[in-house]
Amino acid sequence: MSNFFAMVNRMKLIDRWALMRNTAKENIAEHSHSVAVIAHALCIIGNKKFGKNYDAERCAVLALYHDTTEVITGDMPTPVKYYNEDIKSVYKDIERVAGERLLAMLPEDLKEDYVPLFEKQTEDEELWKIVKAADKIGALIKCIEEIRMGNREFEIALESQKRIVEEINMPEVEYFRKEFLPAYELTLDEHTK
Repeated sequence: MSNFFAMVNRMKLIDRWALMRNTAKENIAEHSHSVAVIAHALCIIGNKKFGKNYDAERCAVLALYHDTTEVITGDMPTPVKYYNEDIKSVYKDIERVAGERLLAMLPEDLKEDYVPLFEKQTEDEELWKIVKAADKIGALIKCIEEIRMGNREFEIALESQKRIVEEINMPEVEYFRKEFLPAYELTLDEHTK
């Protein structure tokens, strides 16, 4: 019996933004789906608009699994996770161990296909950069949504996330930011005009 997929299914139980009052809860399963959609889009934009040769589908899968270790570790709040280099290093080690624990739940003949989702491979380096950028865009979108609902708790986070996304030096991110992010400020009625 393998527990791997039952554990992955628990992503829906791990809430994000735990230290902040939320108008709408977001769990890591929802977040990972959003990041996968954005990462896939960034790859397609890179390929179509900037002559890149990204594997969009592979990138989407990496994004789907990018926070899976949190079913074991929980979602560590960003201010704690990145407080200093010692904590950051220890947390990376904890994530590595959590990934190993999850991989150990798979049958032997399936493990090799899942290892690259938990242990970054050199050949996926560019795709992981896309996933990281998509993760930052996803955080910005969450902040935009919370502010739109009148939640002042996210005001400083919104400004911080805007700055982070603006500083990502990738043409596909810049394109997404200008072409698609403004729509997240709109109401449903404005979307359907």
